[in-house]
Amino acid sequence: MSASPSSPATPASSASPLITPVVLAPAAIVARLRAAGCVFAEDEAELLLATARDPAELAGMVERRVIGQPLEHVLGWAEFRGLRIAVDVGVFVPRRRTEFLVREAAALARPGAVVVDLCCGSGALGAALGASVDRIELYAADIDPVAVRCARRNVAGVRGRVYEGDLYEPLPDALRGRVDILLTNVPYVPTEEVGLLPTEARVHEARVALDGGADGLDVLRRVTADAARWLAPGGRLLFETSERQVPYALKAVADGGLVPRPVSDEELYATVVIGTRPA
Repeated sequence: MSASPSSPATPASSASPLITPVVLAPAAIVARLRAAGCVFAEDEAELLLATARDPAELAGMVERRVIGQPLEHVLGWAEFRGLRIAVDVGVFVPRRRTEFLVREAAALARPGAVVVDLCCGSGALGAALGASVDRIELYAADIDPVAVRCARRNVAGVRGRVYEGDLYEPLPDALRGRVDILLTNVPYVPTEEVGLLPTEARVHEARVALDGGADGLDVLRRVTADAARWLAPGGRLLFETSERQVPYALKAVADGGLVPRPVSDEELYATVVIGTRPA
């Protein structure tokens, strides 16, 4: 309430003091992270300190990490193939093993290739491929509007276009039969195993980005069923899967009219299936 003209002015010395944010020392941050179960507490503390703009933001970031939010969501970005990929809260965090998928795609893509990234999530795959192969013509799609907004920021540097919708549905019809590289990191965790995932994924990432149906291959089968209609002659479909799912994934690719072959990287514990449309 404003004071009346006859009310005495409040002396400046009696005003409430400003609250100064507590400045967390690096050692204190490491201790808190370690107590919360963060295995790489020192590395995480270094990233938090480098990212926070002021002590108040740093304190908030440390608290979010301590209560279990993924580090990438706390930072607002994830490193992927040497790029800093924006990752908004709730968006699937790109895994290091998926770098193998991009590496295989980069070995097959020519400059100027038409590339589609389905189930694009943050757009990390398209952005990384665009950084590796000159002048790709990139299109991406995801059913999650939060992921779509995130992906648009990440692929802007390679002039990628991102569409919201279910698999191929939102893509321009003009792409049919023109796609050279079809990337997709479909959800492939069986429904009954989603509950066994680490808390960071199970609680903080969208279920639609994780749950692949009863055997983990429901979304993949939908992708492979229509892939040949979108691929150019000689075009390739590439996707990540688990080692135990490989025989079933190869069958799904073959049933879709493509010639399948698996490749793997033991160091990254990554398995990729490549399906080629016959020329």
